[in-house]
Amino acid sequence: MEMLQSFYSASGVGLMSWGYAVMIAIGIVFVTLAIVKDYEPLLLLPIGFGIMVGNIPHISSMALGVYDKGSVLYYLYFGVSQGIFPPLIFLGLGAMTDFSTMLSNPKLVLLGAAAQVGIFLTLIGALYLGMTPNEAGAIGIIGGADGPTAIFLSAKLAPHLLGAIAIAAYSYMALVPVIQPPIMKLLTTKKERLMRMKPPRVVPARERIIFPIVTFLICGLIAPGSLPLIGMFMFGNLLKESGVTERLANTARTGMIDIVTILLGFSVGASTQASHFLTPQSIKIFVLGALSFCIATAGGVLFAKFMNLFLKDENKINPLVGAAGVSAVPDSARVVQMVGQKEDPTNFLLMHAMAPNVAGVIGSAIAAGVLWTVLVR
Repeated sequence: MEMLQSFYSASGVGLMSWGYAVMIAIGIVFVTLAIVKDYEPLLLLPIGFGIMVGNIPHISSMALGVYDKGSVLYYLYFGVSQGIFPPLIFLGLGAMTDFSTMLSNPKLVLLGAAAQVGIFLTLIGALYLGMTPNEAGAIGIIGGADGPTAIFLSAKLAPHLLGAIAIAAYSYMALVPVIQPPIMKLLTTKKERLMRMKPPRVVPARERIIFPIVTFLICGLIAPGSLPLIGMFMFGNLLKESGVTERLANTARTGMIDIVTILLGFSVGASTQASHFLTPQSIKIFVLGALSFCIATAGGVLFAKFMNLFLKDENKINPLVGAAGVSAVPDSARVVQMVGQKEDPTNFLLMHAMAPNVAGVIGSAIAAGVLWTVLVR
């Protein structure tokens, strides 16, 4: 009988608390959203299952958790805590990305830059709430709606908040189709949503090859902190556009990025142990993250309207396109297409929206580099 009692007290059932139960329920919700609603399943499914794995209680001497040195999860999480996985994700994204639409209409880059306003306004808000500059910088980057960038920066500036920031960033990425449309409709008129944009020009191969090299050099010199992300992003794009390394590009955008996504999502989910995650600070992070994302969306839309004041009629921008300035690629661009086609089924905005969308990826990486460069001192 004593042996049974000892077994029970050391089991997950015996060690279960309300905190672990809540986190397991959150993990189940994430998995359900991924499977039933198809919300970012490649991210939410591994994160959700990781949350469940990370919140099965165990005695500390067994060393099973992410924070238990020597455990399997500890070594998987090493790629997250040391910022290894995010640059590898960027390498794969670069090999997938086509910058043609952005190069054909360079002024749309400004929309990607304008959407980063959410990052810096939220940083100010976090400082006002009493957080340290490093914590504020890590939380603000959520507004870029770029999970790998948020993980990379929080690992450098505020590793103790990494789990909450990562979950918040990926949650808002998954909820792009829910969060963005009301803001887009609120800030635009029906006439603006019906605006058509002229087709983009064909971009020659030489421009597409030169672009990643020049962009890397400019961004690296301005914000050295962005080198790991921008460097890998542009390297991946050069593999794609060079025409001589198709095998490497194909590996980067398929097998490699899939493996890293699995490891990243699962280990981030497993890091959300109730004792580390269920804190008042986590609630602040989710609230500030939502605010940051909403401001970023509004910033892109409003800046498109501002630009139209100075553009000729044939060059005007449909303000909906500005919402794609956040770097949730390609979900924000798809949302722009969806909202636009509800007003006019024959108006195709996707190719135009991809320009600020990929510019937003660059913008959020540069913003992360600037914050790291400034705050690391």
